[in-house]
Amino acid sequence: MMNQEKFGKFIKEIRKKHNLTQKEFADKYNVTYQAVSKWENGKNMPDSTLIKQISEDFNISLEELYNGEFKNNKKKKIILITIIIITIIIITIFLVLFKNDDFQFKTLSASCPNFTISGNIAYNDKKSAIYITNIEYCGGDEHEKYQDIECILYEKNGQTENKISSYKYKNKEKITLEQFLKKVTFTIDDYEKTCKVYKDGTLFLKVNARDNHHKTITYEIPLKLDEKCKK
Repeated sequence: MMNQEKFGKFIKEIRKKHNLTQKEFADKYNVTYQAVSKWENGKNMPDSTLIKQISEDFNISLEELYNGEFKNNKKKKIILITIIIITIIIITIFLVLFKNDDFQFKTLSASCPNFTISGNIAYNDKKSAIYITNIEYCGGDEHEKYQDIECILYEKNGQTENKISSYKYKNKEKITLEQFLKKVTFTIDDYEKTCKVYKDGTLFLKVNARDNHHKTITYEIPLKLDEKCKK
């Protein structure tokens, strides 16, 4: 059943987004501003003909109108909830695996504006663990499909790059960068015996994608710690 109050709030959001007063919106559909007020307060509904017209005029699907929200809003909520759940799972796993070992936790994130990630480093004076997931490309629409893509986790020490781990996709079915990154997860349980003082950019991801013309496109994603590890 449609939520009439939610529908009304959505109509109000659309009207305000297009800088229309209630009277201007009402005149557009040959109704009174009192009628528009009742729609927005959830007290009444426009007839199906008007709903269809509103859908066409503002380029909004009927599904979005009846649900009372844009699809993107729902997608963002799902992504946010997913990130929160993943973060809780990561912390829980670390606590279970490394309990009684006096582990400290630092959050990893992407310092590159075109990517977002969720990650953690857990460490004590004996060893450290790295966990990275939920890597997303947000640099714009990326519709190119690739047959070969590899994501590599490196540690940089001066001019030396130490390959820690990698995730590679090679399949007959081509895949977009966004689809590939959703599959990538790094879990390194025992990387260092002692905690180094990681600095921003010491750890980074490199994504190599080969297109149909055998040209390789490379993305480098420096990883940022919320604060330095303590010795």
